[in-house]
Amino acid sequence: MSKTLSGQKIGFVGLGNMGRAMARHLHEAGADVVVWNRSDGPAEAAVTMGMRRAATLPALAREIGAGVICLNLTTTEVVEQVVFGEGGLVEGLQAEAMIIDFGTTGVPATKEFASRVTWVDAPVSGGQVGAEAATLTIMAGGSEAAFQRALPILRAVGKNITHLGPAGAGQVTKLANQLIVAQTIDAVAQALRLAELAGLDPARVREALLGGFAESRILQLHGDRMVRRDFTPGGRSTLQLKDVRLICELAASLGFQSPTLENCRAQWERMVNEQGLGDVDHSGLFLLYAQR
Repeated sequence: MSKTLSGQKIGFVGLGNMGRAMARHLHEAGADVVVWNRSDGPAEAAVTMGMRRAATLPALAREIGAGVICLNLTTTEVVEQVVFGEGGLVEGLQAEAMIIDFGTTGVPATKEFASRVTWVDAPVSGGQVGAEAATLTIMAGGSEAAFQRALPILRAVGKNITHLGPAGAGQVTKLANQLIVAQTIDAVAQALRLAELAGLDPARVREALLGGFAESRILQLHGDRMVRRDFTPGGRSTLQLKDVRLICELAASLGFQSPTLENCRAQWERMVNEQGLGDVDHSGLFLLYAQR
């Protein structure tokens, strides 16, 4: 990787399955990366790769100074606590610093955060595979100046990068993405289980559908997981449910009604809360149909 970020000091908070790969790409692009993570293991692994570890969030903010801090966190509440809560980044944040939020965060909260700090909401799609390959699709919101400042960092971790508009626009687009993802996983699960119940080999049915009008990344990747019954978590179902709830909240705030969306939410609620499958990969929605 070319050293496109040489001379930049970048903070990275949240070293989960995707965040650790993204931080590594920034480091390999030449940035001086300072990390913070709630658990020790991922942070220690980052240090072995040549990154530095901050003892606290305020210490990370002070170390980064007027630079950029990237977040890859699970929920809106965690983002708010990490940035603005007691012991959060805000206690060491300089006025010139900028935050890039790579997670899926609520739209109203994102707009409020952006009124307090220079902020780019840059949620990603592509999963752990895309994070590892630095080919993530990135949907960005924020001012033009903030987006241009963030762009070299975004290019180090993704390929399809689009500036959608002011703060919150990236999150709206990500929720549109997640609406398609959540309902397509459900559709693929139903289709393969229907074929199975009819006595067909679901693996061959999936192969027949690939290349046709029903082809999708979800049929390709998650359909394969459903056929093999391999639901090792990449994207956990509990996070998919979180995103579906955010979609429903946004829809309600806009007066948008959709019976299929409500049914989709009911399925994810059932999977996580009734079946206790929150830590299963979201392709495991198939299990709701396989149990019947």
